[in-house]
Amino acid sequence: MTTQGMPSMDPRPTGLTIGTYDTYREAQRAVDYLSDEKFPVEHTTIVGNNLRQVEKITGRLTWGRALTAGLASGAWFGLFVGLLLGLFTTGNWLAALLTGVVLGAFFGLVFGGLSYAQSAGRRDFTSRTAVVATTYDVLCDFKFAEEARNHLAKLALKGEVHPLLPDHQMQQRTQTDQ
Repeated sequence: MTTQGMPSMDPRPTGLTIGTYDTYREAQRAVDYLSDEKFPVEHTTIVGNNLRQVEKITGRLTWGRALTAGLASGAWFGLFVGLLLGLFTTGNWLAALLTGVVLGAFFGLVFGGLSYAQSAGRRDFTSRTAVVATTYDVLCDFKFAEEARNHLAKLALKGEVHPLLPDHQMQQRTQTDQ
C-alpha cells in the first residue's frame, strides 16, 4: 500500500551552501539578515558539520553533593505529589503538600545515597554533555541560492558576520597569493 501526495520523510538537507560559519550564532545571524531583507527563508537550512560530543566536568561528586542532589530532586517530586494530593483532599491541603515534600525529600536522600554508594568511586564527578559542531553551513534551495549569496555578501561587507571560505576557494586563494 502506498500513500500518494505525502511529503518526503528524508531528513537529509538539500541545496547549495551559501555560507559556512564558525558558530551557530553567526549562521543564525545570516539567516536573520536574509529574513530582514525579505528573502524567503523557508528555503534555507542550517546544518552543523563534524558533530562531536563534549562533556564539561562541573565538579567533584562527594557524599554531600550526592545526598543534597537526591534531597532536592526528591523534595521537588514530593511537592508535585503533594500538590496533586492537596487538590483532591477535603481536609487540610497544606498538610498534604508538606507531607509530600518531606516524604519526597527523605526518599530522595535515601536513593541519592544508595546510587552514590553503588557507583563505588567509578565516577566521582558531575558533568554536562552537549553535542556541538565544528562549523555550520547555511544551505539554500538551488532556485534562490544566487539571490541569497548576494544578500550575504552585503552582510559580510558590513563586517557583522564573516563566512568561512570553502576549502576549494581557500586553496585557490592561497595559490594566487603565492
